[in-house]
Amino acid sequence: MKKRVTGIGGIFFKSQDPKGTREWYNKHLGIQCPDEHGGMFEWQKTSKPEETAFTIWSPFEDKTEYFEPSKKDFMFNYRVENLVELLKVLKEEGVEIVGEMQEFEYGKFGWILDPEGNKVELWEPIEGPFSEMYKGKSTSE
Repeated sequence: MKKRVTGIGGIFFKSQDPKGTREWYNKHLGIQCPDEHGGMFEWQKTSKPEETAFTIWSPFEDKTEYFEPSKKDFMFNYRVENLVELLKVLKEEGVEIVGEMQEFEYGKFGWILDPEGNKVELWEPIEGPFSEMYKGKSTSE
């Protein structure tokens, strides 16, 4: 595979008070969080400047199980081009795959563990539906 990760899709971290954390970041750093999912940064692809893409910033409840089996308080989401092929290659390379790939109208998701035991989320986005879901909710505007 030539391309694997193409960018950062999201930064997720645990918080004792996600709502308060979102409000603090909005007030002091201008990260607008229109809902419980957090904020978004809108950007244009250099290879396709006509396409809008997003990076998500989101505090999770500190008791979330979403980051498991990792014991860390954070998880990175990386944008990828071909998740099915990438997961196949990673498995062949001995990388631990976590759970089954999931598919939604806005993209495919898969998870792996890095050598430190950090859970990493891989996302093959479908820009159109995702952009429509979050139109006008970007922090970057």
